[in-house]
Amino acid sequence: MFNTKFKKLLLASSILVATGAANAGYEIKLSDEDKISFGGYIKADMRYVDGDVGYRDFWLGAGTAVALPEDKSQVRLFANETRFNMKYSHGDVMGFIEMDFWGGGGSETISNSANPRLRHAFIKYKDVVVGQTWTTFMNTSAIPETADFAGPAMGLAFIRQGQVRYTMGNFQVSLENPFTLGGDGSIDDVPDVIAKYTFKGDWGNVSVAGLGRQLHTALGNTETGIGYSVAGRIKTVGKDDIRFQVHGGNVGRYVGVVSATDVVGEDAEDSTSYLVSYRHFWSDDLRSTVAYASAENDAKTLESSQWSVNLFKSLTKQLSVGVEVGNYSLDSSNADSDFVQLTAKYVL
Repeated sequence: MFNTKFKKLLLASSILVATGAANAGYEIKLSDEDKISFGGYIKADMRYVDGDVGYRDFWLGAGTAVALPEDKSQVRLFANETRFNMKYSHGDVMGFIEMDFWGGGGSETISNSANPRLRHAFIKYKDVVVGQTWTTFMNTSAIPETADFAGPAMGLAFIRQGQVRYTMGNFQVSLENPFTLGGDGSIDDVPDVIAKYTFKGDWGNVSVAGLGRQLHTALGNTETGIGYSVAGRIKTVGKDDIRFQVHGGNVGRYVGVVSATDVVGEDAEDSTSYLVSYRHFWSDDLRSTVAYASAENDAKTLESSQWSVNLFKSLTKQLSVGVEVGNYSLDSSNADSDFVQLTAKYVL
C-alpha cells in the first residue's frame, strides 16, 4: 500500500504553510526566593492518512479497524497540541500546572474550538511530589522525537495521574491512583505501588521500574497485577542517541495507550511491548528519528505495531519544522494505514 501511494502522500503534505508567532518564554523574579515562569509551545500540524485503521489526529495504541470495502483517506489541519504551563517556586516549594487543547469541544464547521485539558498539576516540596503528573513508571527521556503526538504509542509507558512520590537520589517510590481497565474500576481501594531506580552517567541513563496493583474484575473478584519496565536513552556519536523501552507483565493501561486492558474476563491480562528509536543529527539544525514499536497481549485480542521516520529543521532557536512518514498496523486484524505529517513548532 505504501509504495503505491507514497507520491500521493508527499503531494498532499506539500500544501501546508505553517508559521508560529509568540512571545519567548520568560521568568519573573519576584524576590530572592520567589520566582514565576511561563512556558509551552504553539504547534501546527497537517496529517494525511490512507488505509483501513481508524484514526483522527494521532494514533492510539488500540486503534480501530474500519470495515470498508476500500481504503479510507483523510486530511486534517489542527493545532490542538499547543500547550501552556506556569511554574511558581519559593525556596524548597514549587508548584506547576500545564494545559493543552486535547479536551474536546468545538465543531469543525465554523470555529474549530477546543477545550483546555489539564495535563499536570502538582506541588513539589524538597523530595516529595503530590498531585497529577507523569507516572513514576515512565522514563520520559526514552520518548522519541516525533511529529505524531503520541508517536509509536503501543510501545510507550504513557500515563499522567494523581500520586504521592518520594525521591532519594536515583531511587523513586510512589503511591498512584488505581483504576482497573476492563474490570470494575469503581471499587478500586488500594493505590498502585511503583518503585524505580535510574542508572545515570555521561553515557545517558537506564531506568528499571516495578509495578504492583490490585485489580478488580467485572464480577468483583480481586487479582494481583505485577509488571516491569526497562527504558533509557543512550548517547552514541556526537549528539545522536538511542532510546528504548521494554515492558511486560500485568502493565495494562500503563503501557500502549489502551493497547491492552488490565483484566480480561476474570484474569489479569499479561502483555509485552517494546519500542526502539535512533535520532541522528545531520547538522546542528537538521535531525531525523527512525522509530519502531510493537505490542501484543496474552488474550490475543490485539497485536499492533508502528514505524515512522522524520526530518526536523530548526529555523531559529525557538522555531522548527518537520515532516514524518510512517505506518500503523493492527496485525491481529490484517489492517494498516500509512500516514504523512507536516508540523511547525514554536517554543515559547
